[in-house]
Amino acid sequence: MKEIFASNGSKKELWQNLTRFIADNYRIKSDFAFYGKNYGRALRSRKAGKALLSMYPGEEGFTVQIVLGETAAEKAAGLKLGKNARKVLENARPFPEGRWLFIRIGSKPDIADVQRLLMLKAPPSRPSRNAQSLKC
Repeated sequence: MKEIFASNGSKKELWQNLTRFIADNYRIKSDFAFYGKNYGRALRSRKAGKALLSMYPGEEGFTVQIVLGETAAEKAAGLKLGKNARKVLENARPFPEGRWLFIRIGSKPDIADVQRLLMLKAPPSRPSRNAQSLKC
């Protein structure tokens, strides 16, 4: 984990906030996976055998990958999302397994957008107060 925090730089707190949100709201285990030289390592969170999201640490921050099925993507289009997440959603190409969203995290509003998208993809197993306060 030290390497992750070292590479995240000033975004360490955002990484911790998102991993805490996942731990507080979903009964899942996360593990690190290696996705090859182009992508490197990622913290992968799965629910019921399906990918919930992956977090790719990088220079001075990280990127979150969420794959939304077509129904969830349509619902996401109606969410009040920030400029960053909105642009990613609008530009994501549809694939048979859904739209692959790669959201570069730069601020707390980006984390809130990821949390909203996660709740669309998979309702929390045990919602925390933080999840209940987010409007979808």
